[in-house]
Amino acid sequence: MIEECLAVEFAVSGDDCPLAAATEATGVRVDAHPPQRRTDGYSLLRFSGPATDSFVDTIDGDDRIRYLHASRRDDRVNYRCLSRQPCVIHELVDAGFLVERIQYVGGEERYAGAVVGQDVLSGVLEAAGDTLGVTLERVYPLGDGDDQSVAHRWEITPAQEAALRTAQEMGYFGVPKAVTAAAVAAELDISKSAFLERLRRGQAALFGQLFD
Repeated sequence: MIEECLAVEFAVSGDDCPLAAATEATGVRVDAHPPQRRTDGYSLLRFSGPATDSFVDTIDGDDRIRYLHASRRDDRVNYRCLSRQPCVIHELVDAGFLVERIQYVGGEERYAGAVVGQDVLSGVLEAAGDTLGVTLERVYPLGDGDDQSVAHRWEITPAQEAALRTAQEMGYFGVPKAVTAAAVAAELDISKSAFLERLRRGQAALFGQLFD
């Protein structure tokens, strides 16, 4: 049994990917789930982005995309579609990279995930090295407690953790903010007031423990 697990983050530029191309053309940010390959050669893409006509038109007009479906929630949209375009992430996954989070911004891609053991890491780095524009940003070992949720390491509720984590991932804490409170609330499927309440209570709890 391999006990060592490493967290790995990659930055990718120059990948001929429909989502990367759309963010470069429109200047939006897209958060995506790992693509799911199908036996017919297509990959199922699931991602969320702002509700802007330019982004929707760009994605829908890409010949590499089929069966685009969009469900709108406030100023964010959840998308599903099929793509036959091979992307870098497929090569990394084939080599053993366990992708957990993907983000597309301005034509660039950022992957965060894990590998199990140094041998798998070597294989993933070899696959990344064969692809132009893939840079290893960060790698570090996961400790025994790192698989626990933030709520278990800090005295906050799981709901507060989800609000804080989603807000961070969507860029709510950025300067300027990348999204509104309503957009984060929609992603969490709660009301705006409920999101802000969880956010304030979670921040108060974290700051109180951090600066105690």
